[in-house]
Formats: sequence, structure tokens, C-alpha cells
Amino acid sequence: MANGNSGLARSTLAGMFVAAAILVGALLFPLAASAQQAPTGNQIMGELAFVATTKAEKTAGVWVDGQYVGFVKELKDNKKVLLLPGAHDIAVRQTGYLELTQQIVAEPAKKTILTIRLERNPQAQFSAVTGEIKLEVTPDRAAVFVDGHFAGTVNQFRGAGRAMLIAPGNHHIKIDLVGYQPFETDVTLLAKQKITVKTVLAPGTVQQADPAIKNN
Repeated sequence: MANGNSGLARSTLAGMFVAAAILVGALLFPLAASAQQAPTGNQIMGELAFVATTKAEKTAGVWVDGQYVGFVKELKDNKKVLLLPGAHDIAVRQTGYLELTQQIVAEPAKKTILTIRLERNPQAQFSAVTGEIKLEVTPDRAAVFVDGHFAGTVNQFRGAGRAMLIAPGNHHIKIDLVGYQPFETDVTLLAKQKITVKTVLAPGTVQQADPAIKNN
């Protein structure tokens, strides 16, 4: 009789375990399905893409909400601009051209295409006699400032046949990119003189970026 009661107890206990397993499975399955269907970070971000025609437009620097993000031509694929939904201020700058500013509204999982059309600045003045400053800087997507004014990106002024043409005199050069420590140097340039500035930007933080790179 004791054996019969023991067998009955084991049968009852096994049945309880099966029922508990079914209940747990029923509870977990909706959670697993929900996790599979949950949107990823990129799915809730909006994308900003650019269309540019001329070399000046393709190499122009881009600021989003006051922060430099790169130059037009490179902002695609793994460097594409992803934005939180909402309004964003876009500025496109190129030396010798008027600044292009526009506010866009990013929508989740949608692409906003901004066509870049730059107009020459009629007040821009260029010296008839210049010197040359060539840059050998890593990373080459960093922004370059001459005497506090945006001059372009490093890649525009490196390699054969590329250099900044600047009026003779004393000039302050700053090279900066968010995520790196800014590099600064002063040069004295003579007429027709050629100077090469070489450096590798050290890793830094967003807080170390120049206000011209990131507005606080």
C-alpha cells in the first residue's frame, strides 16, 4: 500500500512539472516573439543623405546641430548620417562660398535627401601672391581652420598638386575633429614658400573639440 501511494505521488509530481513547463513556455514565447520583432536602433533613426554636383560642393564641410560630421562626399555607407527623429539644423561650409543653412525634420526609418547648391561669396578676397601649406594629417577627414575660419578638410590639401594657397604673413592653423584632441600651430609664410604640416591627431573626447567643431 505504501508502494502504491509512493507511485501515485511520483505520478502527481511529474504531472505538476509538465504543467509548470507548459505554463512557463506559454509565458516566455510571447516575450521571445516580441524581442524578435523589436525595432533596432537604426530602425528608429532617420537618415540624412546628400546630393552634390561640383567639386566644391562634394568637398564642403557639414555641421549637424553645430557639430562637424565630415565632408559631403564621404557621408554615406558606414559614415552615413543617422539622426534622432525631430528637427535638426544643417550647415554646409566651403571656403570662398556662402554658407548654406537649412533645417530638416528627420523621421524614423526614413531618408531625407538634401541637395547641395553653393553660391560663390562675392565678398571673398584672394591674394594675388600666395604661399602654399600642404597637410599630412591623420585622420584626413578632420576640419582645417586658418586664422579662425573654416578652410576645408585635410584630404583637400594633401597629396600631389594639392595645397592651401594663403597670403604671406603670420597664420594660425588649427586641425580638429570630434573624438580627437585639436592640433594647433603658428606659421610664418613667405611669398611662394611651401610648407608641410604633419601630425597625427591624438584620441580625445567630444568636450575637447573646438567650439567651431562643436557648439556647446
